[in-house]
Amino acid sequence: MIKSSILLKAGAKKVQLDKGEWVFRQGDHALFYFQVLKGQIKMSNFSDQGQEFVQGLFSDGQSFGEPPLFVDVTYPASALATTHCELLKLGKDKFMTLLLDNPDINLEISKNLAKRLHYKAVMATEISSHDPEHRVLTLLKYLKAEMNVDSKSQFAIELTRQQIADMTGLRVETVIRAIKKMETENLLEIKNRKVYL
Repeated sequence: MIKSSILLKAGAKKVQLDKGEWVFRQGDHALFYFQVLKGQIKMSNFSDQGQEFVQGLFSDGQSFGEPPLFVDVTYPASALATTHCELLKLGKDKFMTLLLDNPDINLEISKNLAKRLHYKAVMATEISSHDPEHRVLTLLKYLKAEMNVDSKSQFAIELTRQQIADMTGLRVETVIRAIKKMETENLLEIKNRKVYL
């Protein structure tokens, strides 16, 4: 998202995390801008019954957790390293100065936040009112569009069935059945246990 060299010049520090290590937890004060150099971060919430709902998965070059920086609130979700990760971490004040001094970067951050808001609005509607197949297909189409893959080209879905379940509010068994049903309806293809849209 933001060039590493620009973040480092602004005072960012490199942080190494092991798989299973927390970046922050829900309710922590938002004090830093984070960007992934290598690895994958999962942001999620847990219901009172312990069911996890994945808000997003973030990998190389992507930022996460920045909305609370703009409104001075705590994190609404927790962020966990799902692989060994290397992150860039920039203090809130330095991040805000960077945005004020670089309108082009400020605009890119704003576009990125708008994309996430759009995704959340789409998924909120899906989760509240549609059948499992529709929910899963909406998520897969969103991911394909996010990667700028031509609609006629095949796109390999890099998520596990469990991750799809966590991102759609479904049980993994329901996701497996929905994917098989969509395959029989020629809405997607499965090759070597991998889903292609």
